[in-house]
Amino acid sequence: MLAKRIIPCLDIKNGRVVKGTRFLNLRDAGDPVELAEYYDNEGADELVFLDITASAEKRKIIIDVVEKTAEKVFIPLTVGGGVKEIEDFRALLNAGADKVSVNTAAVKNPNLIREASEIFGSQCVVVAIDAKRNYNREERKNLVKVEDGYCWFEVYIYGGKKGTGIDAIEWAKRVEELGAGEILLTSIDKDGTREGYDLYLTEAISKAVNIPVIASGGAGKPEHIYEALKITEAALMAGILHYGEYTIEEIKRYCKERGIPIRL
Repeated sequence: MLAKRIIPCLDIKNGRVVKGTRFLNLRDAGDPVELAEYYDNEGADELVFLDITASAEKRKIIIDVVEKTAEKVFIPLTVGGGVKEIEDFRALLNAGADKVSVNTAAVKNPNLIREASEIFGSQCVVVAIDAKRNYNREERKNLVKVEDGYCWFEVYIYGGKKGTGIDAIEWAKRVEELGAGEILLTSIDKDGTREGYDLYLTEAISKAVNIPVIASGGAGKPEHIYEALKITEAALMAGILHYGEYTIEEIKRYCKERGIPIRL
């Protein structure tokens, strides 16, 4: 059985790592290169860098930060935010990224996923899906039973600012067909709340596709990460690591002791 992965996420704005709640109220969490090096030494399996305002601000991603990080970090690095075209994939991979994450541009131009996977290989293409519960029970949406009734999960773009009307389960299936190698799945409802991942969302998407799904949004304690790793391949976390509440080793030991295959 493949080892499950613990992945720190560095959300970057204006060259600094930030953390917010439900994509709002951002506060400073440190220097991205220093934090990346620290997590590499601490035993993280991979790292994710997301330039969280690049798409909304319609600007290019932070190549210099990626280059500096790649020089010091020796675990796989996924970079996203502001990726719009094949040249952005090429630039990031040349700068030292191992995988490139795309969200807004993929929704607007799904063929970008196919093109990138054909050129660089599907293992380099991560499609980020930011999803939010929608309790409007429209026709032809995949309704999921959650703790307070039924909802469907709507895909959001531009850093969680704009709903698309697209059903997240259908979109996940489509990106797999187009050649994505992995899905980075963030619950906007749970992001930064420390209440745990949206396991209804995570399980629904994991069951719908055959490619790895990374659970994201809401980790507050090791138990939450354990619950996510029971139903998916990897768990992303930010605030509980950035502010020193738990170490990667503590989280990994907690999961390992409960039977999750994980690298210590």
